[in-house]
Amino acid sequence: MEKPDIEFVNFLKAYPTYPTTKIIDDLRATDYSRLDLGGHVYLDYTGGGLYADSQLRRHNKLLTEHVFGNPHSTNPTSLAATQLIEHAREYVLHFFNADPDEYLAIFTSNASGALKLVGESYPFAKGRYLLTFDNHNSVNGIREFAHARGAEVTYIPVALPDMSADASQLSLELSRPSENGHNLFAYPAQSNFSSVQHPLEWIEEAHKHGWDVLLDAAAFVPTSRLDLGAAHPDFVPISFYKMFGYPTGLGALIARKSALAKLHRPWFAGGTITVASVQGDKFYMADGSSAFEDGTIDYLNIPAIEIGLKHIESIGYEVIHERVHCLTSWLLENLTSLKHANGAGLVRVYGPTVMVGRGGAITVNFYDKDDNALDHRYIEEQANKSNISLRTGCFCNPGAGEVALEISRVELDVCFASPGHEDRLTIDDFRTCIDGKSTGAVRISIGLMTNFKDVQKFLAFARTLLS
Repeated sequence: MEKPDIEFVNFLKAYPTYPTTKIIDDLRATDYSRLDLGGHVYLDYTGGGLYADSQLRRHNKLLTEHVFGNPHSTNPTSLAATQLIEHAREYVLHFFNADPDEYLAIFTSNASGALKLVGESYPFAKGRYLLTFDNHNSVNGIREFAHARGAEVTYIPVALPDMSADASQLSLELSRPSENGHNLFAYPAQSNFSSVQHPLEWIEEAHKHGWDVLLDAAAFVPTSRLDLGAAHPDFVPISFYKMFGYPTGLGALIARKSALAKLHRPWFAGGTITVASVQGDKFYMADGSSAFEDGTIDYLNIPAIEIGLKHIESIGYEVIHERVHCLTSWLLENLTSLKHANGAGLVRVYGPTVMVGRGGAITVNFYDKDDNALDHRYIEEQANKSNISLRTGCFCNPGAGEVALEISRVELDVCFASPGHEDRLTIDDFRTCIDGKSTGAVRISIGLMTNFKDVQKFLAFARTLLS
């Protein structure tokens, strides 16, 4: 008789709702069997989701049984592709409970592509761009469009230990929009660095003061339901591969029609116009989503989005969320309890250490018994040897990284002003500039197909770092 796993038995006592998520274990054995066959411990769901075998089969069946042509025409194969694209577009709105009278879904290459559409088109002149420290670089990048058009750019800081934003400062800034221009407030529903889930109530507060709101939902929607019938942000960028793994290279901008009407694109392309003239030096933009979908969209892969969304629905967000909650809570509790022989803690967590207001990513650094940080690159190298996939660095989130790693504005200014760094700075240059301080962390992210053995194996790996 096989000896029971005492650690798992105790886990079930502490988290009695975990067995209600058994459908995920069943799917892992059938639709994701490659994970266990390959001995993978996949803990990088914030970096990218995993696809089910059945998603590929359904998409392949669709492609092999039909003929689809470029949708920019009215021939039979073109119309067949157009019908599938528009159905997928409708399904995206349905999935997020977005009223089609209020919202449009625009297909993009990824969430960054969606953000660029907003940044390049938003009427920033004489306005303000307000954002939290812990935004992804693709949200930070919008500030360059804002700067170029003379807008005021303001950051709301986040603070250790839980990496939450300064709510009082946010309220103050929201209360003073520019009276002479448009105002855009951007923040992540869930930070891809700390996993902090910022309040969706901020949307309504911002609207009361006349702000448009960009809610970066890329890290949030893989494990949490976003109901656009309850919250009404103006712009919502999505990356579908982060939700269900396949297809890559497709995202969406879900936008309120009233907000979309404010955008003015700086160029036109194939598919975005009704009429364009060379001799007349004139063009007329198309209406709705067509004005923002440049060239020929990825019409063969867009139907796979609907397949992926239905896959998530078949499991249920409540089930996914509960599993992620149980496993993340257990791993947090056990990681933070690890001590060296002299009593010094092994890990330092950047973000909430309890499951209130957080998602399933745990970002940490490891320390030796003398409280010296272990290089995050070393941790990744060691994890690789155990076939554990995690992520290290700052995860394209420099603001959160600077706060977590306690890199000051003074240090940054000295570094950026040093000779030879006017136009180019490598990551190695940067490490030298800040006198060898850590420039990254370790992120363990739990998602759709994570099971207890995955987090148990990571904890066993962490214990090997004790001295």
